[in-house]
Amino acid sequence: MTGPRHPDSPNQTENAQLNPDDLEVAPGTVHEAVQGWIPELATEDELRIALEKAFDYRGDVTLTTKDGKKIEGYIFDRVSGPALATSFVRVLPKDSNQRQKIAYADIAALAFTGRDPAAGKSWEAWVRKYWEKKASGESGLSLQPDSLE
Repeated sequence: MTGPRHPDSPNQTENAQLNPDDLEVAPGTVHEAVQGWIPELATEDELRIALEKAFDYRGDVTLTTKDGKKIEGYIFDRVSGPALATSFVRVLPKDSNQRQKIAYADIAALAFTGRDPAAGKSWEAWVRKYWEKKASGESGLSLQPDSLE
C-alpha cells in the first residue's frame, strides 16, 4: 500500500538515504566576542555594522554623541532608515529609566564597555561544570534547573 504522491517529493529510494539527524539540525545564533571593542566609525557602513553588533550585544555600550555627551546603557531597539539622520537607536541608560532615542547621525563613537552577562553560560558550559563538581565529590548536585525566583 502506498500513500499519496506529490510530483515534487523525493521518491522512496531518495528518502531511504536521508538521515533524520541531519534534517533536524538548524544553525544557532553566533555571538561575537566584542566586549571591550571600540570600532572605527570612519564610514557610514562601519557605523551601521557596529550599531547592528551593538544591538545584538547582551551587555552595555557607551555611545558618545557629536556634542560630547556620553550615554552608557543597553541598546534595546534600532531603526535603520535610508539615511543616518532617519536611522536611530533606542537606549536604556545605565543610570536612568528614561529611554533615549539617538540618531545614527549624532553618534561620534561607540564602545562595548559592559560585561556580556550571558558569556560562557551555554548549556555545554553548564554540563561541564556539573560533571567537574560531581567528579570532585561535591554533594547536593541536581540536574534540575535553578529556580527563577
